[in-house]
Amino acid sequence: MKIFDTHAHIGLIHEDPIEQLIIVQEAKQADVKHIISICNNLFDFFQVYDNLKTATHIYHSIGVSPSEVSHPGKDWERKIEEGTQMERVVAIGEIGLDYYRKFGNKDSQISLFVRQLELADKLGFPVIIHNRDAGNDVLEILKEKLPERGGILHCYSENWAYAQKALELNLYISFAGNVTYRNAKNLHETALNMPLERMLIESESPFMVPAAYRGKRNRPSYMPATLEFLAQLRDMDVEELGDILYNNACRFFGISE
Repeated sequence: MKIFDTHAHIGLIHEDPIEQLIIVQEAKQADVKHIISICNNLFDFFQVYDNLKTATHIYHSIGVSPSEVSHPGKDWERKIEEGTQMERVVAIGEIGLDYYRKFGNKDSQISLFVRQLELADKLGFPVIIHNRDAGNDVLEILKEKLPERGGILHCYSENWAYAQKALELNLYISFAGNVTYRNAKNLHETALNMPLERMLIESESPFMVPAAYRGKRNRPSYMPATLEFLAQLRDMDVEELGDILYNNACRFFGISE
């Protein structure tokens, strides 16, 4: 079985470089063949990238998340451009809008989001999109600004009606451990009806731990539990579904097996 974790905050699971390498090796032993490492800010990106430079099965995304809107960093656009030239950097993200936490204000979040979408299009990169309580604005902006390479709605939390609108664009939908929660009926409906060729899976570690590991800090090695839940939901063989989602991720990020 092959699993592709399209979204893991490895630097938030553990700050120690040795522990980070242990985490990704542990994931590999759990059939997680590739991971996209995500950082919310550029300082953490360069630090985690350096920590994991020997882990060639780990890929990276670079960007400034809405949580950093008030302090994106000096010359942040130039640093993103420099980062995209580095080996195994395959996306810009996570970027997007978060109205739940009220980082900065809506206008400043939208400005940061749009600028990075434009940057991704200019540089020829796909995007990884954060959406929390901002679904309408996210979708309206993406209708105008989604890069040619497309994007992922990560840790999906909207309903099936929203997904149908999103799938009219060049977007993939990624499910995290919260899809395994008993009361997540909107996610169950979406995951059941999703066209398989546009579905992805992620850990979103250290957050969104699958129900089977409730009470623990999430890790990429827990991903088989999420995959198994989705396979049962769709009445599919778990290895078959894992291979489909793995190939989807490789295709989206432009990664050869």
